[in-house]
Amino acid sequence: MFVRRLARPLLGSIFAVGGLDAVRAPAPKVPRAENVHATTIARSVGLKDAEQLVRANGALQVLGALALAANRMPRLAALGLTASIVPTTLAGHRFWAETDPATRAAQRLQFAKNMSILGGLLLAVVDTGGRESVGHRVRRRSGELIHNRT
Repeated sequence: MFVRRLARPLLGSIFAVGGLDAVRAPAPKVPRAENVHATTIARSVGLKDAEQLVRANGALQVLGALALAANRMPRLAALGLTASIVPTTLAGHRFWAETDPATRAAQRLQFAKNMSILGGLLLAVVDTGGRESVGHRVRRRSGELIHNRT
């Protein structure tokens, strides 16, 4: 219990900081977002341009981080952050496209860091807090029904 209460805000902290930065100052992130067709994606979800998409993504990261830290629907919050970190990583840390060895190494490290965070988020998505999962409950009850019929 204590570890979860400590781990969730720690895991969310990077999203709170990065998301707030994206909301306040999206411009530096827009060119990298364009590498993954952010304007097209923005328009498909009813936004004007890549800058609005960067801001919206940042706002969602802040909300997800706060929900995770406050233990409010933590599995759903972690799932939302998971959906956010994948395109953010693909747009922001394209180490394979870098020609400068130092920049390539730095971007590879950031990419790996984000993959580590993704792993933590996936653990948070499946963490039931010690309670029986829905899938396990269904399988157990199905087995009980079959067992009681025989």
